[in-house]
Amino acid sequence: MTAKFLKPRLLKLGSLALLGMCAMSAPALAEETMTSGESAYIFNTLLFLMAGFMVMFMAAGFAMLEAGMVRSKNVAIQCTKNISLYSIAGIMYYLVGYNLMYDGVDGGFIGSLSLWSPDDTAALADTPAFGEGEGYSAPSDWYFQMVFVATAASIVSGTLAERIKLWPFLIFTVVLTGFIYPIQGAWQWGGGWLSEMGFSDFAGSTIVHSTGGWAALVGAVVLGSRYGKFGANGEINVMPGSSMPLATLGTFILWMGWFGFNGGSQLALGSASNAIDVSQIFINTNMAAAAGVVTAMILTQILYTKVDLTMALNGALAGLVSITAEPLTPTLGSAAMIGAVGGVIVVITVPLLDKLKIDDVVGAIPVHLFAGIWGTMAVPLTNSETSFYVQGVGVVSIGAFVVIASLAFWLALKFTIGLRASQEEEVLGLDKTEIGLEAYPEFGSGSQRI
Repeated sequence: MTAKFLKPRLLKLGSLALLGMCAMSAPALAEETMTSGESAYIFNTLLFLMAGFMVMFMAAGFAMLEAGMVRSKNVAIQCTKNISLYSIAGIMYYLVGYNLMYDGVDGGFIGSLSLWSPDDTAALADTPAFGEGEGYSAPSDWYFQMVFVATAASIVSGTLAERIKLWPFLIFTVVLTGFIYPIQGAWQWGGGWLSEMGFSDFAGSTIVHSTGGWAALVGAVVLGSRYGKFGANGEINVMPGSSMPLATLGTFILWMGWFGFNGGSQLALGSASNAIDVSQIFINTNMAAAAGVVTAMILTQILYTKVDLTMALNGALAGLVSITAEPLTPTLGSAAMIGAVGGVIVVITVPLLDKLKIDDVVGAIPVHLFAGIWGTMAVPLTNSETSFYVQGVGVVSIGAFVVIASLAFWLALKFTIGLRASQEEEVLGLDKTEIGLEAYPEFGSGSQRI
């Protein structure tokens, strides 16, 4: 064989041998890389940060949902409340909230009353934690936990819209985000007494959503309904929102943010098994929301002969809240069932609140409180590690604490600085009377409906 033909053959054989050696070494290299403690630390931290900014974007979702569901004369004040409450939540969680929730709870009821301070030096030096794939940056954890607090406060904002004054609401937000939320959160997520009992709330159907819902319900009762909402003879007057496109946009933003809300609550992405779990959480979350929408649409068609868009939007949110307590263990079919029940809850309880003359502008109480309770109680259906009794203890104890604490602060505000705007201010709209800035000034005050 001549050198002319020998050289290409040798090159071909050499290439094949090199490929074979790479193929043989690839699993070993991959195993070494993927089990590296530092890699796990990076991926876990990345999950906290990425999920955190997805949950942070839910603040925009709440703002747009509320802007669409209130009348045009109250849009600017709702936007003001939402950016304010997010900012207050961050400050309060730094000052007292995080350590109340996580520092030294040790099976008890409350952590320490102190400033949060990151200590990543110890974590970085903790080689065994790297080996177990459990390390993560402390600031990333603080950020992820902080955006959850803001979500709870946003629930209250929508319920009490159009008649509560700005500063009393923001003062209550200080109390809710700095004290009420962290204390009850410590009972489970902080390793407190409910955690010791075996109470399970994966991403916060009760700890986040029902907490916001209870605070909103108590606030609505203390505050009273909007002027003109309920007639003297028991009639219920519909007060349509300013923009269904905005409300729909807000719902889609919340739906997207929920993948961070639930997926990030896996708290780890440093191994293949964690990646699989996060993926399962994503598809279960999506399925529950979809089932909530379809169920709400079918029910409103049956009951009212027309599909109600606002019910469909809240059906999506109720499905999301329902699956939040346990988004990992259900099958896709079970997730759809859990979300569908959330859709039923919304359609049934929205008119029930009207009959009770409880004015919930955006439907947050049915979505976050009632669906949150359902989701928490449904956990044992797919997760055998807890029981209906323990779940009930968690729901009742957290509900009782939030109701008592919220009632005390709402009443204190009512009898000191006052809670609600005057009838004249409410008719004119809080945009003009509270902040002096109308969202839609070209419409003119005279065109606004009561």
